[in-house]
Amino acid sequence: MISPEQAGILIMLVGIYGLMAKREPIKLVLSINVVSLGLVLFFVGLAYSPGKDVPIMPADPVDPLPATLMLTTLVVDVAITSLALAVIMRMGGDGE
Repeated sequence: MISPEQAGILIMLVGIYGLMAKREPIKLVLSINVVSLGLVLFFVGLAYSPGKDVPIMPADPVDPLPATLMLTTLVVDVAITSLALAVIMRMGGDGE
């Protein structure tokens, strides 16, 4: 069975292939999103600890920092994607 780290690396490679093979701006933005999601999966897979408790007053807690950083990464990724798509729409004009 494939581990989350291996799946994250595969997803990142698919996104990097999309960055190299495609020239349309929207497909490039989507490829950047795929790379980012692969990176998030990779780091969440690295931080996974079987048998650990949630970090709310536990006896044996898991480190909450990786999940917090990946959540921040997803929020920044959404902001960058919306900015990039707005710039692409502005460059393309309004259809006239």
